[in-house]
Amino acid sequence: MSTGLSDTIVAATVTVLACGLGGLPFVFIKDFPESLARAGWAAAGGLMLAASVFNLIIPGVTDAGVNPVALGILLGALMMVGTSLWLRDREIEFSGLSAADSRRALLVLITLTIHSFPEGIAIGVAFGSGELSLGLMMMIAIAVHNIPEGVAVSLPLRAQGVSGWKCVGWAIFSSLPQLIAAVPAYLAMVAFRPLLPYAFGFAAGAMIFLVLSEMIPESRATGSQRLASAGAGMFGFLAMMLLQNIFVL
Repeated sequence: MSTGLSDTIVAATVTVLACGLGGLPFVFIKDFPESLARAGWAAAGGLMLAASVFNLIIPGVTDAGVNPVALGILLGALMMVGTSLWLRDREIEFSGLSAADSRRALLVLITLTIHSFPEGIAIGVAFGSGELSLGLMMMIAIAVHNIPEGVAVSLPLRAQGVSGWKCVGWAIFSSLPQLIAAVPAYLAMVAFRPLLPYAFGFAAGAMIFLVLSEMIPESRATGSQRLASAGAGMFGFLAMMLLQNIFVL
């Protein structure tokens, strides 16, 4: 069965809303003790690392080899370095948070938003191939792993004091590029297809840099929290990894 642009738009909308599901539990979590907040940073970091490896790096290398993905990773990390330096020199306020917390929250949102672009391209390319079954499988796979990505967005925001419904809203916002990128990718599938490995690497580089520069250090404020941080990070990594056995992109 052939596919159309409307199918692409519906599929991308489903994946965007699925990310918001990951933020729903935080509507009912009123208080975040410091120890739980730090574990949340670690768990979110583990989720992001697993998403980088299994949803971005491996598919990109399988598709086009190591070099395009490695170049993308380098460019993504450099972009995050520049963004971090730019934010560090500015007084910013985000959702009532302190300057330091605002900077960290914005970096999380920027990174997850970047991560959504290649997923949108993947949806557009899949539906642009004309194979409905391929498009539906891509939609389901991305929607399933968007739920824990919504958790990864919401955990650190809620831990910083952002309201539960705002967490849902920001989780959905971070996935909007999937809808934005899916349409042109569908219309110009042949042109967008070669960009995927570079885009996957770029998003992975940005996410890995964020985890190493912000999320792991924030989760390990004192030496006594290192074991809990490592455990929460491994839990997040394994949770995302196990999802790959359900739907592999």
